[in-house]
Amino acid sequence: MNTRAARLLTALSASFLIGLYSSSTGAAEPGPAASLANAFAFEAHVTIDAPIVVGTGPQGLRRIVPITGGKFEGPRIKGTILNGGADWQYVRGDGVLQIEAKYTLRTSDGVTIMITNRGMRHGPADVIDRLAKGEAVDPSQYYFRTVAEFEAPSDSRYAWLNKALFLATAERQATVVNLRFYELK
Repeated sequence: MNTRAARLLTALSASFLIGLYSSSTGAAEPGPAASLANAFAFEAHVTIDAPIVVGTGPQGLRRIVPITGGKFEGPRIKGTILNGGADWQYVRGDGVLQIEAKYTLRTSDGVTIMITNRGMRHGPADVIDRLAKGEAVDPSQYYFRTVAEFEAPSDSRYAWLNKALFLATAERQATVVNLRFYELK
């Protein structure tokens, strides 16, 4: 889990535990918590190659999906995805696909940005089988979500990416993964 996601999870867990303690002890309720909101950041179309199957290990079936390119665009950012990244995956015993994709963005004005995108995908067995065969499947039939962390140059106009968590909805196609990234406010 990345550092920012771990901090968010710790804060949410602490808030939950304080609420439980207060309710069970009759202590005064804490003040209102900050609300969560999100804003669309950009959409990405990530091209991929066939998975390289490593085999079954302690965490499940391990495979690597090469990232071969793509493009992205949003209100404040636009560019291409560079060849050379990969998605390191494993299928857990319960059928959930865990992903950790690392790849590189190049903005239209030449700035290079790293992304680490972690998440999971699962759904009914027949739907996952159809995805594995490269068939088109309505994304509402399966769950595919990620949390992204960016590394942009601090002196660039994209430094805002370094200061927030980003959630994404994802859609798997035969040779492309479509993602819509939202900045968590």
